[in-house]
Amino acid sequence: MKARSDRMRRMGNTVAFVPTMGFLHEGHLKLLKEGRKRGDDLVLSIFVNPTQFGPNEDLDAYPRNLERDLALAEKEGVDVVFTPDKQMLYGERFQTYVQLEHLPNHLCGISRPVHFRGVATVVTKLFNIVKPHVAVFGEKDFQQLAVIRQMVRDLDFDIEIVGIPTVREYDGLAMSSRNTNLSPEQRTSGLSLHKSLLQSFEHIQRGEKKSSAIIDAASELIQSFPETQIDYITICDPDTLDDVDIIDGPVVMALAVKIGKTRLIDNMILKP
Repeated sequence: MKARSDRMRRMGNTVAFVPTMGFLHEGHLKLLKEGRKRGDDLVLSIFVNPTQFGPNEDLDAYPRNLERDLALAEKEGVDVVFTPDKQMLYGERFQTYVQLEHLPNHLCGISRPVHFRGVATVVTKLFNIVKPHVAVFGEKDFQQLAVIRQMVRDLDFDIEIVGIPTVREYDGLAMSSRNTNLSPEQRTSGLSLHKSLLQSFEHIQRGEKKSSAIIDAASELIQSFPETQIDYITICDPDTLDDVDIIDGPVVMALAVKIGKTRLIDNMILKP
């Protein structure tokens, strides 16, 4: 992979990169389409990264289908699919991690304390291997995108980071590889995330400025659906992820909810 990227760079080609954990869906394909527009050479990585899963999380249950992923990648015009394994990226005596100080201490990082250390580390390693000029990520994982952008600035990576808006299914559910774990009844409950975001948007448009009131209403809506367990509902600054009490400018509303055993996330930028 390194040798090929070096060769592409010597030829003057722009390398575009889409890192994923596989089990591709339409959201991933939208990232690949954007990468195809931005690069002469399009690289997709597929690696279910163990260091971003904590104890008792769904690493073993994370869906995988490499054969299908490769067929979709070929259809989207991907030039290279990089599929390292755990031993390749984390060999014996591995001990170096990338850790941000502040951004991980919000949202998903509170209940998943090792997650963003794992994300930052594996993305750094992939950047060093693939050597892209541009990398494309989805805005559904809003905190992840913020972490990667901060890391790229802090560590002086010469890489353009592109964020792509959340892709939704026909009923509004944010596309996720984990959606396949939902039963039909749980999928209905999963719609509560997007419905609560739309409700919050309407409340702000009607003049509500108190985050606490909006969060309380969203919590009530979500809890009215069966098998829902709220991890967090937060209204925060889009750059720092610090909580915002009074909404007088653009904010991001982000939430994580377990539906049965499946953890879903969603977010929306809200403007008064």
